[in-house]
Amino acid sequence: MYDKQVVLDILEQTYEAIQRIIRRSEAITNVEDFTGSPEGQEKLDSICMLIIAIGESLKNIDKITNNDLLPKYPDIDWKGVKGMRDIITHHYFDIDEEEMFWICKHQVRPLSDTIAKIIEDIKEGN
Repeated sequence: MYDKQVVLDILEQTYEAIQRIIRRSEAITNVEDFTGSPEGQEKLDSICMLIIAIGESLKNIDKITNNDLLPKYPDIDWKGVKGMRDIITHHYFDIDEEEMFWICKHQVRPLSDTIAKIIEDIKEGN
């Protein structure tokens, strides 16, 4: 068994980081919004930093739960989320801005919904 409060704390921090990505990417309508100005690049940099933090948090949850919690929510490619952390961390200058745009527009909200569901399930004792 694992310490549910520790996992809840990590999940809540992760959820907040995801919400910051959603807020920061709302005005981004195309890849050029990231690449066409210093402000856009700063936004991309900040989103990448949050993705690193999210990936690291999910790796920690796997360690704490013996890889038992996240697989119960198969709608998310957990390996991909954690892997994106590794790509950004180790190959930052090779980041594909189009892929980051796609992630912001198509994968962040489903991840947010799933993290919220996990938090709810843990609080309800499921």
